[in-house]
Amino acid sequence: QVQLVESGGGLVQAGGSLRLSCAASGRTFSTIVMGWYRQAPGKEREFVAGIAWSGVSTSYADSVKGRFAISRDNAKNTVYLQMNSLKPEDTAIYYCTAGGGDYWGQGTQVTVSS
Repeated sequence: QVQLVESGGGLVQAGGSLRLSCAASGRTFSTIVMGWYRQAPGKEREFVAGIAWSGVSTSYADSVKGRFAISRDNAKNTVYLQMNSLKPEDTAIYYCTAGGGDYWGQGTQVTVSS
């Protein structure tokens, strides 16, 4: 079992920044690959960013490239999502994932006002 807890969401104006954190506990050997998805009201859940164990291999949705950065601290069993230059269309519930989608956090709300 792996438990994931997101934090760091909130309300921010367009152009602002937020950093999301996802703390993993339990059997963290299942966290080789971790990432972030988001789901906006009335829309499908979509991939945002992913990261492998080493932190070297990362991937991003085209919509966030150049603005978001994913990183991880394996000693703390934590993955981060630094979000810069936020846009209203980034408004969504952001979910942390582990184990290639086997585990999900409860989500944290990010709201970007115009």
